[in-house]
Amino acid sequence: MPDEQPVADGPVADEQSLRADVAEGVGTITIDRPAKRNAMTAEMWRELPVLLDRLAADPSVRVVVLTGAGGDFCAGADIGELADINRHDEGHLSTKAEEALAAFPKPTIAAIEGFCVGGGCQLAAACDLRFAAEGARFGITPAKLGIVYPASATTRIVRLVGPAAAKYLLYSADLIGTEHALRIGLLDEVVPAGSLRARVAEFTATLASRSLLTQQATKEIVDAIAAGAPVEQRVRAWLDEVVAGGDVAEGVAAFLERRKPNFTWSAPTR
Repeated sequence: MPDEQPVADGPVADEQSLRADVAEGVGTITIDRPAKRNAMTAEMWRELPVLLDRLAADPSVRVVVLTGAGGDFCAGADIGELADINRHDEGHLSTKAEEALAAFPKPTIAAIEGFCVGGGCQLAAACDLRFAAEGARFGITPAKLGIVYPASATTRIVRLVGPAAAKYLLYSADLIGTEHALRIGLLDEVVPAGSLRARVAEFTATLASRSLLTQQATKEIVDAIAAGAPVEQRVRAWLDEVVAGGDVAEGVAAFLERRKPNFTWSAPTR
């Protein structure tokens, strides 16, 4: 949804970009359009799946963080480009980006400050986990524009917070705070203002030290269960991968030797 908050008076730079950086096993995608509270243009929606593909193919990346520059996460889709972004055909750009994020094979975390509205909530919900700083604000605002939220995004919100909470957000288009968002399950963790970066860095370091095989198997199986899909064949395939990989032997050896494990499994090229 569009940015509904005022921006600074006078001329401002309006660069439209997403940035991807990799450091110590963590890939970070930053929505970098602070002059518009990181409202996403059509080109930015197109770019996100490209960046995700690049990070998925990078064996050094163990986890991905999606965040925003300038104190906000994302104010949604740029209202001036809605017709291009939300086309009612196979070219629905926000849905393509959301589904690419949800399908990313490694763990994903949304690190949220400030406004997370409309398409921003769509992206946050597509991540595996959502951490927010106190003071962040959340809203899903199609009812303010008379449009219909995309089916995939609505489905994801319903699975995340339940039917009643999803209706509350979609019917009212009101903004809610972190306490409300945590209570309904939209957030996984809330940290004091100013502490988000440190907490996310701490948590991603933990994830990067764990078995990526276990994490990818868990993500695929849990997502299948949430969607009501059969999982037996998926579990069998992952058990075969466990036998072929070396993470179990390393994990057991590290436990017996009282040291940190050095897991080396990476997804085979398919």
